[in-house]
Amino acid sequence: MSTPVVELRDVTKRFPGVVALRDMGLTVEPGEVHGLIGENGAGKSTLIKVLTGVYTPEEGQIIVEGTERRFSAPKDSQEAGIACVYQELNIVKQLSLTDNIFLNQYIKTGSGLLDYKAMHAKATELLQSMSIDVDVTKPAAVFGMGVLQMVEIAKALLTGAKVIIMDEPTSSLGESEVEQLIRVVRELKASGVAIVFVSHKLEELFILCDRVTVMRDGKHIITSPIEELDNDKLIRAMVGRSVDNQFPKEETTPGDVAVEFRDVTSVGTIKHISFEARYGEILGFAGLVGAGRTETMRAIFGDLPIDSGEVLLNGKPVRISSPQDAVGKGIAFVTEDRKGQGLVLNQSISTNLILASLGRVKSGMLLDKAKIRQVSADSIASMRIKTPDAENQVSKLSGGNQQKVVIGKWINSDAEVYLFDEPTRGIDVGAKVEVYNIMNRLASEGKCIIMVSSELPEVLGMSDRVVVMRGGEVMAQMRRGEADFNEDDIMKAAWGERKEQR
Repeated sequence: MSTPVVELRDVTKRFPGVVALRDMGLTVEPGEVHGLIGENGAGKSTLIKVLTGVYTPEEGQIIVEGTERRFSAPKDSQEAGIACVYQELNIVKQLSLTDNIFLNQYIKTGSGLLDYKAMHAKATELLQSMSIDVDVTKPAAVFGMGVLQMVEIAKALLTGAKVIIMDEPTSSLGESEVEQLIRVVRELKASGVAIVFVSHKLEELFILCDRVTVMRDGKHIITSPIEELDNDKLIRAMVGRSVDNQFPKEETTPGDVAVEFRDVTSVGTIKHISFEARYGEILGFAGLVGAGRTETMRAIFGDLPIDSGEVLLNGKPVRISSPQDAVGKGIAFVTEDRKGQGLVLNQSISTNLILASLGRVKSGMLLDKAKIRQVSADSIASMRIKTPDAENQVSKLSGGNQQKVVIGKWINSDAEVYLFDEPTRGIDVGAKVEVYNIMNRLASEGKCIIMVSSELPEVLGMSDRVVVMRGGEVMAQMRRGEADFNEDDIMKAAWGERKEQR
C-alpha cells in the first residue's frame, strides 16, 4: 500500500450550537478519484474547509504524505499540495485568463516587473494540456463556464497540487462541457494527482470514482470501492433509509388554464412561443443549455420584455412589466441562482422568509416582530429547514436548506403560479425528495407549477406535461401516459426534431 496523499483522523469541528464534523475520517490515495457525498448539511463543506485551511478543527489530525500538518490559513494547505475548485468559481471576470491563473503567484522579471510573456506561455501550456486552445490574453468574461472551470484547475496545477478537491464541478456545465471535465479528471488521475470529487449526481460517481466516502450528520458512514456500491446502497447510507421513490409524483386533476402564451416573441431570446399551464398540474420545461427555458420563465415574471404575442393570466390578456408587477399578480419565481438572485446571504433566515410577503407581517406601517417570528417558525417547521435559530445567517445553511428558504419565501407570498427554475440543482437526494413533495403539495392545493429542469429523469418523474425547447422555440409538447413521454423522444425534440403541437 502506498502512503495516503492526505488523511483525516478523528477530526471534530464545532460551531455555536452545532457539531459540524464529529470524529470524521477520510483517506485519499495518490492518483485516485475519491467520491465524497452526503445530504446537504452532512458536513461536506466543513470538511473541505478543514482540508483547505479555512477552518481549524478542535480535535483530530490532518496527515499529508505521512506527516501531521496543522493548517491555520489557506496558504498552509496550498503549500502542502491541496487545492480546491469550488462550486462558485473564484474568477475575476474583468481580468485575463492569464491574470486569473497567476493571481497571487505572478512570474516576475529580474527587474521586478510582471513577466507576461512567460505567464501567457505557461497559461497557454496549462490549458492546452486540458485540450483548451483559447487566447489567454482575453478577459474571463468572454468565456463560458467550461473554460472557466479549466482555468480553476490550471490554477491548482500551477501550485503543484497533489490533491484537487472538486466541489460540485458539473453543476453549471452543459453536456459537452461535462464530457470534457470527465476526460480531464481521468488525465489528472493518470498523472498521479488525487481528486476528491464532491457531487450529488450519483451517475458521475460510477463513471469516475475508484472509491466513495459517504457522510451523514458530520460523521463518516462508509468508504467503499465503487464496484461494491449501487444507487440504493449509496442513498441508504446518505439518508439512513431507502428512498424507494425518488420522484414521488402524486396524481392531480388539472383545472383551468392559469398562464397562456400565444405566439410570444422576445427578440434575441424566444420566438413565437405558445403553450398553456393549468392550475393543479406540474408543467415541465426541457431542453439543452441555451434552449430558452429560463428566458421563458423571465418573460412570465416580467423580467424579459415581450416584443410581440400575447400573455394571458386566468384567461385575460395581461401585460407584466416588472417582477414587482408579477408578484402583485400572484406569480412566484424560484430562480436557478439561489445565492445571487434568490437570497440576501448576509441576512437572517427569518428576514429572507418574509421578503416576498412583507404585508403579512406588518402592524399598520411597521413590521411586527412577533408576526415575523411566527411566520419564520411556521416556515422552518413546514419546510423542515435545518437550523439552530431563525436568526442564523442564511449563508451558513447548506445548499438544500438555502433552497428551502427560497421556496418558503415564495410560499409565504401565497402566490397562485410558481416558476421553479432548476429547483434541485446542487442539492442531495433526500433534499430533492422534500422539494418534490413541496411541489406536489402546492399542485394538490390547486396552484400552477412550471418547472425547468436539465435532469430528464426529474422532468419525466414529476411533470404532468412537458414542453421541449430548442433555440428559443417550442419543438414539442408531451403528456404523461402517452407514447412519446420518454427520454428518447424528448431528446430528439431537444436536438431539433419538431413534433406536432397539441
